[in-house]
Amino acid sequence: MLNAVGYIDLCIPRGGRKLIDFVRDTARVPVIETGAGVVHVYFDKDGDLEKGRAIINNAKTRRVSVCNALDTLLIHKDREADLPALLAPMEGKVEFFFNDERLYDTEFMDYKMNVVTVNSLDEALAHIDRHGSGHSEAIVTEDEQAARLFQAHVDAACVYWNAPTSFTDGAQFGLGAEIGISTQKLGPRGPMALEEITTYKWLIEGDGQTRP
Repeated sequence: MLNAVGYIDLCIPRGGRKLIDFVRDTARVPVIETGAGVVHVYFDKDGDLEKGRAIINNAKTRRVSVCNALDTLLIHKDREADLPALLAPMEGKVEFFFNDERLYDTEFMDYKMNVVTVNSLDEALAHIDRHGSGHSEAIVTEDEQAARLFQAHVDAACVYWNAPTSFTDGAQFGLGAEIGISTQKLGPRGPMALEEITTYKWLIEGDGQTRP
């Protein structure tokens, strides 16, 4: 299939990173990369505790085996004292790791989560730049300026402010049955349904006109 040029218009791999890498590196037909998500939520120094607790819990535990599930919680150093309250809804369900650099690039797809302390919004953005996969990222803050900076700077298909990454889904976006979530920049990006992968052709009618 991957070499069936002229017979197959497009290949969309659905699965883990190894499958996606293999298809991208092997295919001679066009490919849309989907699925792989190393997802972050950044709890800012001006984050609301109740909102943050609900958002983080939903992003992590709603369905842990899907690509929009939370992998790494970034928390501003000034809010470390709030960690027990933020993590309380997941106690006994989720295994937590703290500032484990070996896990910065890990997509867990399991009841596991890394918690990383950062000194500033800029440090959170730099961490996501290095370790994000372009899928879904979120910030929890009551500071609109920080939120807008985060949304403008983060290079991902879906960037949330005070909402969980669990919303990254074709049906939630009103697209109908989802085919995948593209992490590419050209062609469709983010949740895709049929319209996003449908091509078009031009039908031109004339009456003998020529172009000078």
